[in-house]
Amino acid sequence: MKKVALVTGGSRGIGYGIAKHLADHGFDIAINGVRDEAAVGDVVTNLRSSGADVLYCQGDVSSSSDRKKVIQRVKDHFGRLHVLVNNAGVAPKERRDILEATEESFDHVISTNLKGTYFLTQLAANWMIQQKQRDPDFTGCIINVSSISATVASVNRGEYCVSKAGLSMATQLFAVRLGEFDIPVYEVRPGVIDTDMTSGAKAKYDKLIADGLCVQQRWGYPEDVGKAVAALALGNFPYSTGQVIMVDGGLTIPRL
Repeated sequence: MKKVALVTGGSRGIGYGIAKHLADHGFDIAINGVRDEAAVGDVVTNLRSSGADVLYCQGDVSSSSDRKKVIQRVKDHFGRLHVLVNNAGVAPKERRDILEATEESFDHVISTNLKGTYFLTQLAANWMIQQKQRDPDFTGCIINVSSISATVASVNRGEYCVSKAGLSMATQLFAVRLGEFDIPVYEVRPGVIDTDMTSGAKAKYDKLIADGLCVQQRWGYPEDVGKAVAALALGNFPYSTGQVIMVDGGLTIPRL
């Protein structure tokens, strides 16, 4: 029986890159997103071409009721969950200096990127514990996709940085709590990745990368993140719970 992975925000960008690599490595896939199911038909078809059973779970992770519905749909369809990939995230609707940023924007970003992820993890973790208690051979893990913004300050999108820094601590908290059940929790921290979220700043980052922003002078791609997540999901780092996997082309290496 195949292992099952739930990827939030899995219908586009980094999330799709992750879902595709997991499907290619033999996982059945549940992807979550806020769009109507009809809008992600091509994505589901592409994932199924890898031989995966694919379920689309519409829902907003910032909503308590939607989080419960997503987990219930996975239970009803698959009856099991081995890997949760918390990838869903939003950027500020408008980049504003922290001296001018609004509470509305802060709440919007935090409720999805941090609060939603935190409590979806709680639901999935409790289910994984139940599976482990029923079957000692059960193996599960949780993978949080954060950002270099967890430690790299951008004063024109402070709410995003705070959300990712919080997610980094949430990774450590759940890693400690789930250690007794041998359910590792990891953080994957991407750098500048070529997605629709960064498309509006393409010219800016093209120049920065050309000028040496990253050690590896290119954009990152969703498949770069997908490969890292797949390695973790496959159990290739069983003794590394709570650790951060950098996927940033060397951007955050201190240099003189």
